[in-house]
Amino acid sequence: MGITMRHWAWAAAPLALALLATGCDSTSGAPGARGAEPTAAPSTSGGRAVARVCAEPAAGPAKAPAGAVTVDPAVVGDLAAKTMSNPPHTTFWLRPGKHRLDPDRYAQVVPKEGNSYLGAPGAVLDGGKKNQYAFSGTARDVTIRYLTVERFMAPLDEGVVNHDSADGWVIEHATIQNNSGAGLMAGARQQVRANCLRDNGQYGMNAYKGSGRITGLVVEDNEIVGNNTGDWERRRKGCGCTGGIKFWAVDGADVRGNWVHDNRGTGLWADTNNNDFRIENNVIEANDGAALVYEISYNAVIRNNTIRRNNWVEGRAAAEGGDNFPFATVYLSESGGEPRVKARTDKIEIYRNLLEDNWSGITLWENADRFCNSPANTSSGDCTLLVKNIDRCAKPAIAKPPLYDDCRWKTQRVDIHDNRFVLDMSVVKCTEKCDRMAVLSNYGTYPDWSPYKGEKVADAITRKQHNRWHDNVYVGPWKFVAHDPSRVLTFKEWQGTPYQQDTGSTFRARAGG
Repeated sequence: MGITMRHWAWAAAPLALALLATGCDSTSGAPGARGAEPTAAPSTSGGRAVARVCAEPAAGPAKAPAGAVTVDPAVVGDLAAKTMSNPPHTTFWLRPGKHRLDPDRYAQVVPKEGNSYLGAPGAVLDGGKKNQYAFSGTARDVTIRYLTVERFMAPLDEGVVNHDSADGWVIEHATIQNNSGAGLMAGARQQVRANCLRDNGQYGMNAYKGSGRITGLVVEDNEIVGNNTGDWERRRKGCGCTGGIKFWAVDGADVRGNWVHDNRGTGLWADTNNNDFRIENNVIEANDGAALVYEISYNAVIRNNTIRRNNWVEGRAAAEGGDNFPFATVYLSESGGEPRVKARTDKIEIYRNLLEDNWSGITLWENADRFCNSPANTSSGDCTLLVKNIDRCAKPAIAKPPLYDDCRWKTQRVDIHDNRFVLDMSVVKCTEKCDRMAVLSNYGTYPDWSPYKGEKVADAITRKQHNRWHDNVYVGPWKFVAHDPSRVLTFKEWQGTPYQQDTGSTFRARAGG
């Protein structure tokens, strides 16, 4: 893809057993143990159980459905050959056993429109660490169910299943594991349900389409665990190229009921002109980095999620390195509500979530130097959804309305309410910088023709862009950061003039629970 993002994009200068998610009733495991599977499946803050898909995968049909073409694991390349020789809308049933493609790195299955692939119990499509892709091509409305896909060697930023981001695919009850690159890509109207996306080299899923936007994406009831085994953020520092799932330019996504845990890096990361997300009823826990990053994107509802024990690795590393930036578990970077961009909401609303024993809470950030056509914009080829021609964002026009506003991705219209924020520093094993809630920017300096120099953006995000906390419950020794990283406030100062945040909220200054 050739798209690189700095993870935080701050200024260069600085179905069985449910666990009730109510404060101290959680079970704390050691973070960073990739692939770890707690003995009980967790529940969301609404009490909805999340399935342990990887430990208890659903079984496919033991016999070939009527009219299906049977695929023989004893015949190398049988699946690709029979796909080629049969018409569109054919159903293929893969017998139990290990299925292999021809031993060429470009050998792959190229489905035809409407094809279905069903795995019998024990059916595995094995790339043998030789083949790059399992399923590719541009055919629409392909279905893959009950099949394990493993040991494919997709290059960086590419995917193994639906390699070419074709539209209308349905992937259900599959196990996609131990592959390089991304386990799968995504196209428009794709449905990803009840899958195990485990231990893939870069992403569990990379929702990226080279041409056109992805619309109508459903990601539901999956277990997304242990991904980024290649540790790409360390190998390519600041690449912004990892996560349990990464979303790029997705317009309309429902991400619900997933268990996102023990990934190296961020759990869920929406990056670059995403819009209209509903992220709800997920359990996001024990990821090395943030649970959720929503970056240069628009309009979302984030509700009824249980978010715990995230960011212990990356947050701690930054603090120990002397960085005073409030590294957050839910991080909104240059993202906000925009009524002019059509969606099911015109703001970002974060409510009825439980955040427990994470490294810090929610940070709202806007980089004063990051805007369309700025050399400081790490998404250098992109502009906002309000400006089609990036070249318009230049002096002198950018200094006046409407471009002064429209050339920026703005952190605005963020409504954070009715959440429970719990922090026990003895659980997190920290003494400072793990207890932050923040709304801030940097001092604008670059480029020399920027109209956003100085404290203009910091003043706007803090006091003028309708970013509001209210009616939340805080348990533990929380602190608050406003305007810039150096301004650390008590709860009383946070509620007082000029910030006037967290009206109607309560604060219990005990150690957690």
